[in-house]
Amino acid sequence: MRTNHEIDYKLFGEEMQCVEIELDPRETVIAESGSFMFMNSDIGMETIFGDGSRSGGTGFMDKILGAGKRLLTGESLFMTAFTNLGNDKSRVSFAAPYAGKIIPLDLQELQGKVICQKDAFLCAAKGVSVGIQFQRKLGTGLFGGEGFIMQKLEGDGMAFVHAGGHIMEKTLLPGEVLKVDTGCIVAYTQDIDFDIEFVKGIKNAIFGGEGLFFARLQGPGKVWLQTLPVSRLASRILSYGAGRRKEEGSILGGIGNLFDGDGF
Repeated sequence: MRTNHEIDYKLFGEEMQCVEIELDPRETVIAESGSFMFMNSDIGMETIFGDGSRSGGTGFMDKILGAGKRLLTGESLFMTAFTNLGNDKSRVSFAAPYAGKIIPLDLQELQGKVICQKDAFLCAAKGVSVGIQFQRKLGTGLFGGEGFIMQKLEGDGMAFVHAGGHIMEKTLLPGEVLKVDTGCIVAYTQDIDFDIEFVKGIKNAIFGGEGLFFARLQGPGKVWLQTLPVSRLASRILSYGAGRRKEEGSILGGIGNLFDGDGF
């Protein structure tokens, strides 16, 4: 038996996805501010402190503390709850913030807890707790790509996270190790041992272009990886925007820049 609300869903799109949530009467889904796309007329919207779960207590100070933790992950103090106030099934949809994939996570099948990167959470069934996870190892916190603080999703309902590019799901056996670029980790189950490892070889470290550290993930458990971290995408966009246009090698590149007002 689930204690969180049971919701049905359907994913639409390929590179710019959205998720449509089907709610029975009085069912609720919570979502990050700014992810809403559209809803049926019977859906009621309410801004709430934190995630609306009861895991942190029901008192006013408990709610303030739970919402305040979200500031540490760079999120807003508030979330939005969408409830079906009608007598029939109704739908609400949420859109991904950038090109990539939406990952549905059934927390009941994932031992009730998943740890994910700070800005990955999109929406979840009411009752799912959206909290913070501190990295226990100093090296992982300093060089692990996500810092000391990550998000944790706890409960037995459906949760949805978003990541850039294509998503790969890996199931690691006990003792099996996967070395990953620190920015490519989207989420992992609680039994995964997350550590960092220095890149071997002076030439690799200095000239390899892959950074000084790998993320070292050891099973058992599941891991979700993204091919295009948003930080990598933003870095490329900034580098192209700040530089002079090359016109893809065209001999008319300089003339084209003149017509655009860019000069040589």
